[in-house]
Amino acid sequence: MEHTARRREIEAFYRVYLQTCNEHRFEDLGEFVAADVVVNGEPRGLGGYMAALRSVVRGFPDYHWELRHLVVDDEWFAAHLATTGTHRGPLLGLPATGRTAGTHEFAVYRTAAGRIVEVWGTPDDLALRTQLLLADGIG
Repeated sequence: MEHTARRREIEAFYRVYLQTCNEHRFEDLGEFVAADVVVNGEPRGLGGYMAALRSVVRGFPDYHWELRHLVVDDEWFAAHLATTGTHRGPLLGLPATGRTAGTHEFAVYRTAAGRIVEVWGTPDDLALRTQLLLADGIG
């Protein structure tokens, strides 16, 4: 029963976090992410974390993360996300194409004291680049 309660707690927390991300209110992420967050084994800090998300949104102003699956194991949880957006600015070394693209992202998070303190993520940048290049007739 305790695991079910923890899962509900994490799911509610993560859904509000995603809503904040989808509204591109990155300045509010301190409510969810620790000031000294570590990303893929590297100290990033909250400022670096927000900067990375802002970079994505500069390239895709309508970028959206949709939660597909969530697995919770105590202080760790894993999310499978479907992402979509329209390429309106430079990203991944590509100028804006105006094309809509989507990929899947997998992330594993660790929480402590009610905040995300560690993230291991695998956005599919190769699939995204391929979609934009092929859609634009470059590939």
